[in-house]
Amino acid sequence: MGLLPVAFLVTWDDPVREATSSARRDGPGRAGSPPGAPRPEVVPRSGWNADEGMVRERASALHGVRSVFIHHTNQPNGYDCSDVPRLLRTLEKDHIQRGWDDLGYNFIVDRCGKIYEGRAGGLARSVEGAHTKGFNAHTIGIAAVGTFHEGQAVPEPMLDSIAAVAAWKLERGSDPTGRTTLTSSSDASRFDKGEKARLDVISGHVDAYTTDCPGPALYGKLGEIRKKTQKLRERAGDRQPRPSKTEAHGAGRSGGRDR
Repeated sequence: MGLLPVAFLVTWDDPVREATSSARRDGPGRAGSPPGAPRPEVVPRSGWNADEGMVRERASALHGVRSVFIHHTNQPNGYDCSDVPRLLRTLEKDHIQRGWDDLGYNFIVDRCGKIYEGRAGGLARSVEGAHTKGFNAHTIGIAAVGTFHEGQAVPEPMLDSIAAVAAWKLERGSDPTGRTTLTSSSDASRFDKGEKARLDVISGHVDAYTTDCPGPALYGKLGEIRKKTQKLRERAGDRQPRPSKTEAHGAGRSGGRDR
């Protein structure tokens, strides 16, 4: 008997479609406040030939990304990076056939460190995904291609790229090494609906939902990802142009109208 195609070997953790929340804005979103770090290089959906005809409904924009949830796609690890577009098309098809509007994860990162746009719309603005039941509002989901059981190596380029996306998307003022409070929208999460959960700004799927995602090996790297994200944002802050003395003096006379 021949080997099964990769598509039939895959099992998925369950992102989920949820009802509209107060953190969503239906229709096209605005770019919002400037990101904390520059946008890394991202392969758009056209670059992996996403099937836009399958998409049920366009994504809704978020008012701010307060937290990032890290996932794994639960696919085999022995893939060639050139084959990732095909794996993403399989992922997209599976998620939509389950009844979700689009691919659930906002971004996907492969073992070579290449970043892909997942759910449509995330390049120009932050959009609500379907990645962490109870906590899709004010968050994005970044999925690592592969399965990360105990002892599985996690490639450094993958960690670097996950951090780059987090540094770019987290709202201004977020501390990647800190914690934030999110309100659960589903009793099916680890927290009752309406309960306020104190979670790491960069968390694993398992922190909010009963699952082993992103796997013990990748979960054990979250501390490293947080530090990498913090350094990227600090570096970006150092490169921000400082106002001249004239501009600063003018701002002081504005009477606070722009505050």
